[in-house]
Amino acid sequence: MIQEKYNMKYAVAAVRGYMKRMGKAEEMDTAILNKPLCELTDGEQQELIALGEKAGMKLYHFKNSDRQLPRVSKVLGFLKGVCFDSLLDVGSGRGAFLMPFLDEFPYVQVRSIDILEKRIDLLSDLSNGGIDQLSVKSADLCDQPYSDKSVDVVTLLEVLEHIPDVEKAIRSAVNMARKYVVVTVPSKEDDNPEHIHLLTKEKLTAYFSACGVKKLSFDGVPGHLFMIAKVED
Repeated sequence: MIQEKYNMKYAVAAVRGYMKRMGKAEEMDTAILNKPLCELTDGEQQELIALGEKAGMKLYHFKNSDRQLPRVSKVLGFLKGVCFDSLLDVGSGRGAFLMPFLDEFPYVQVRSIDILEKRIDLLSDLSNGGIDQLSVKSADLCDQPYSDKSVDVVTLLEVLEHIPDVEKAIRSAVNMARKYVVVTVPSKEDDNPEHIHLLTKEKLTAYFSACGVKKLSFDGVPGHLFMIAKVED
């Protein structure tokens, strides 16, 4: 059954957002286009998926899976133990963290930024298709796209190893966060040519200390270093 193949909430939201973005909304029933996601019938969901597949959408991003990345589970576990109302996820990519987070924290206002147009399109389709708690922006972290102390938590998950000016990126994150900056990075060298830094505990401590952040805690998950920076006074 198609409902077993996909995470329907995100798959149908993506289809509705895509159809709007591509100027194909007239091909859809107005009620299906605007109805809250939770009110869509099984038949309406199947109709939307069929439209997406016909349009050539890459819906494999939304396939159901019981597998959650260990580093994602680690971050979610930490966040379940603290109080916060807003989060900025930097470099959300295909949503490996973002979608599980939205499921676990349906009342948290979430901002997402990325610099890749295809990722922005995917995430914007979710937002415009009915994931109302999510807002998406094409932006570079190093340019500090939001004002100082504008969100409770900033997540930098598999991000810093890609950024040439790590110090500037960390300073921007610290400036924007009211409570925490959460980081995951690879813990050992790999063959990914896009990974231009290996950020150790010592290097991250030095970067965050230079931004005035002294309260850091570290842990590990397979192949990755996990860090929490407490930035509140």
